Amino acid sequence: MPARDADTRLTGERLLARFLALDAFLTEHQGLWRPRPFTHLQLPWETQHPQLAQWLRQRSLAEAESNHNLPTELQAPAPFRQWAELSTRLSAVDKLPSGALHAPPTRLNVDVPGRKWQQIEAFGAALHFAERPTHWLDWCAGKGHLGRRLLQPGQDLTCLEYDPALITAGQALSDHHQMPARHHQQDVMAESAVQQLTREHTPVALHACGDLHVRLLQLASAAGCQHLAVAPCCYNRIASEHYQALSAPARASALRLSRDDLGLPLSETVTAGLRVRLQRDTSMARRLGFDLLQRQLRGSDEYLPTPSLPSEWLNRPYADYCQHLAALKGLSTGEQDWVTLEQHGWQRLAHVRNLELVRGLFRRPLELWLVLDRALFLQENGYKAQVGHFCETALTPRNLMVLAERD
Repeated sequence: MPARDADTRLTGERLLARFLALDAFLTEHQGLWRPRPFTHLQLPWETQHPQLAQWLRQRSLAEAESNHNLPTELQAPAPFRQWAELSTRLSAVDKLPSGALHAPPTRLNVDVPGRKWQQIEAFGAALHFAERPTHWLDWCAGKGHLGRRLLQPGQDLTCLEYDPALITAGQALSDHHQMPARHHQQDVMAESAVQQLTREHTPVALHACGDLHVRLLQLASAAGCQHLAVAPCCYNRIASEHYQALSAPARASALRLSRDDLGLPLSETVTAGLRVRLQRDTSMARRLGFDLLQRQLRGSDEYLPTPSLPSEWLNRPYADYCQHLAALKGLSTGEQDWVTLEQHGWQRLAHVRNLELVRGLFRRPLELWLVLDRALFLQENGYKAQVGHFCETALTPRNLMVLAERD
């Protein structure tokens, strides 16, 4: 089936059909995406697919980086292509229909980073409801940039935010532009949050994390809000150790997702600059070298979690770095060949990044599984729900949106 088949428009019965197909794919292949190369010297699947494992391990770090964002395009030995084709097909979703937003007031985008403003524009352009909203509710609003961009004459705006400094700054901006906006301090996870939503509100959330956007879906549906729009983010920022499924199909799934599993969709990076990437790679290579050392010192072939050290430690001698981590774990390093150990860390980083390309095939399927769980939950609560992307991945990898409107 081609990737751009008619069922890439996800609404109605197609939501459940796609969810079940993704669920079967993720369940069958969980041995490929659950184990993390960073914590395993050898992955369980490598014994089943030795040719693929050997091919990936002989590649360089630079080669891994060149395929990081598009692992499905990697021409790797079988059965990689088979997995990639399934991933591509099951991840395909339409771009949500978009229209031109009304012209913003002069200098409305002052104080908004360019990329964030583009995301706000794309999000707003995808908001099409049968009935015109009368009162926007900007959830986890920050300074309320999204809400102000959506606001039109005859509409009201409420911005809910926890940080008093952001509330003060946001109210000042709204007052400056003479907009009918109320910025209110609210812990959205508190019991009192239920009082902030009424049927007249149209809640919107652009990249509210984990439990925060799930809380919105639950409260908005209970309040009977006519329509809402959510672009989820940071699925792993949850209070519980394991994912709490929202819809009946997700609750019936055999998948039990840990907080670590929920971090998989977030492992794609498209915006980091050269300096940030170098710092990230150096940190990971140093930690991987230390991992080899701690296995030797402890006589245990198991990963030992270590805290992330401040970036200043990356400029210190590698011996100091390892000895500090060892001391934190009650270990003594003794004399070591620090130069060779650090080189082995970089070599392992190349292995890790290339082996991660297999996990990368499941980033988008798992994210879409999670987003469809949210859409199915809204469908079960009387909404007509639609899932699609509102902008290209280059602008933000978290570009999936759930649009919902009561029938």
